[in-house]
Amino acid sequence: MFDKKTIKDADVRGKRVLVRVDFNVPLSDGLVTDDTRVRAALPTLRYLVDHGARVIVMSHLGRPKGAPDPQFSLRPVRRVLQRLLGRNVVFVDDIVGPEAHEAVDRMVDGEIIMLENVRFDPGEKANDPEFAKALASLGDIYVNDAFGAAHRAHASTEGVAHVLPAYAGLLLAREVETLTAMLAHPERPFVAILGGSKVSDKFGVIDRLLDCVDTLIIGGGMCFTLLVAKGIGVGNSLVEQEWVEPAKAMLAKATEKGVGLMLPVDFVIAEAIEPDVETRIVAREEIPAGMMGLDIGPTTVELFKGEITSARTIFWNGPMGVFEMAPFENGTKQVALAVSRNNRAVSVVGGGDSVAALKKFDLEERVTFVSTGGGASMKLLEGSELPGIAALQDA
Repeated sequence: MFDKKTIKDADVRGKRVLVRVDFNVPLSDGLVTDDTRVRAALPTLRYLVDHGARVIVMSHLGRPKGAPDPQFSLRPVRRVLQRLLGRNVVFVDDIVGPEAHEAVDRMVDGEIIMLENVRFDPGEKANDPEFAKALASLGDIYVNDAFGAAHRAHASTEGVAHVLPAYAGLLLAREVETLTAMLAHPERPFVAILGGSKVSDKFGVIDRLLDCVDTLIIGGGMCFTLLVAKGIGVGNSLVEQEWVEPAKAMLAKATEKGVGLMLPVDFVIAEAIEPDVETRIVAREEIPAGMMGLDIGPTTVELFKGEITSARTIFWNGPMGVFEMAPFENGTKQVALAVSRNNRAVSVVGGGDSVAALKKFDLEERVTFVSTGGGASMKLLEGSELPGIAALQDA
């Protein structure tokens, strides 16, 4: 249950609605190479336009150092948004200055303008109250639809919500509802699959998942710290030594809770992370010194697929190996295929590299829900308060 007011609770007709979206998209040679996040914002923007709002879109892009930087301009994103909406979007080379105010003053009902990258002002990341007030002066109502940035207490994600009546957009509400319902009322068996490089990044999520899943599958670089915690040597594989003791506690909690914690039993190994490196497959106890595990092996793939196939709720976050390189992509590909082929399960894929893997293997349309928030979804799942959501009006 989402406990904040959404745009459907607001009278937006004729109002200036300041909408924070997450258009932090990849660019190459001035072109957007993945428009997923732009598409995700369309339901909110269309709703506001259809209900006669004057829509002022703001977002960050990349990591400019608090000053204008042409390589991080939102201009290329405006072109994509315009094409997807099928209507004109006015671009403003300004954030809170005279040009922005003049553009807003000229707006008519149902019109959209887009401001330049909010991180071009140092007040954004600093959550400067004066910058937040300056942003708020452009609008009558504030809407946060940037779930991917909701874990950041910045001026455009949190500060403005203390100045204007603040509502959730449709994407943000759906993200929170989907992820919280998955934890609270999963259809069983509930299988979670975690990968990626570091166990430290996901320790809080693992701890929370152990309270509600039936099976927890762990692959990727993070599994090696857990294998070391079990007393297994892993050669040159990635290990966070300071997390070995916490990993032992994690394994003990899984046993105590009756959760099946599955770790790889074999690996694709190599001496280096290179696309044309010589590889071989070994059992997990047989990784020699000087070699490292870079993908799960075929026996592990079959074990993981069997568990995924029997699930009725699936959560997946993180690849099983260095899937960007062909010699180490199979584990991630097979997990992605298994998740997408289980039509009887509710399948939720959480942000970042998992979404990139779905795209690489053309499977993104075959899962129930793809989260747009990497860090935000992890924070939400571990039970942390997200500042950009906490600041919105309670329902």
